Amino acid sequence: MELRHLQHFVAVAEEQHFTRAAERLMVSQSGLSASIRALERELQAPLFVRTTRRVTLTEAGKALLTEAERILAQVGAAHDAVAAVRGVVRGTLSLGTEQCIAGVCVAKLLAAFRRRHPDVEIRLRQAGSGALAEEVAAGRLALAFAVTTRADTPQLRCLPLASEPMTVLCHPAHRLAGEGAVTPEDLGGEAFVDFHPDWGPRRTTDAAFSAAGVHRMVTLEVNDVHSLLDLVQEGLGIAVVPRHFSHKREASALAALPLKGAGETSYDTVAMLPPPEATSPAARALVRLLDDPAVGSGQGLSRA
Repeated sequence: MELRHLQHFVAVAEEQHFTRAAERLMVSQSGLSASIRALERELQAPLFVRTTRRVTLTEAGKALLTEAERILAQVGAAHDAVAAVRGVVRGTLSLGTEQCIAGVCVAKLLAAFRRRHPDVEIRLRQAGSGALAEEVAAGRLALAFAVTTRADTPQLRCLPLASEPMTVLCHPAHRLAGEGAVTPEDLGGEAFVDFHPDWGPRRTTDAAFSAAGVHRMVTLEVNDVHSLLDLVQEGLGIAVVPRHFSHKREASALAALPLKGAGETSYDTVAMLPPPEATSPAARALVRLLDDPAVGSGQGLSRA
């Protein structure tokens, strides 16, 4: 089995199309097809279901994809490690983040990283914390900034970034606007604006209400902070969010109430990384920058 066979296989799996994969790899379609057939012969199993419009993975193909991505990531990390010995950080840094994550200014962090390491290609994607944890554990992302979802495993370790309380936002004319702190019990029967279930603030809020034994109804589900704040501003629901959301300009006209009581739960953010021996030089360099309070938590994560 050759590395190029795995590279070709991953490209077809991602593009779900032989022609597009061949164009991406800058190889002929006939050569790509021959490479996939050679891989299938060696593994003695079909890897794709082919139709005139697209190709999809078989069960064998799905099993291979996870391992192929891990192998290719490790090969890339080996090249980068040798370059780092020579004092050069290069290659590709693929990272993920939740939006508006506490404890790190992702834009400033990446800008500082690019100034120091211009030879590294940066790739960024946003997703929920559960999905990001899976991507890091599978070797598809070098690191991610997210909310704690699980204890450390052999494939994943978490370095703490920040911890802050949750806050209830509501329209200034809402019945609760003049209150001080509120509890989940005070919010029973309210209509909630919230994020999709895998996003960190939603996970934290769900855990708080579950701990308090209070059922809540999310009637408006969004995938960005600005939409959430706009909906609350129009009086269409209330939201439970990390405290720093209430400091945003769009939230300045809203009432902000601390969430207390039995369901009080902190919003804990982390940097998710593979085990130390699998952490790439580029990822290590980025983590070191988090010691700078201007872009990160300043908590000495590079020593963790």
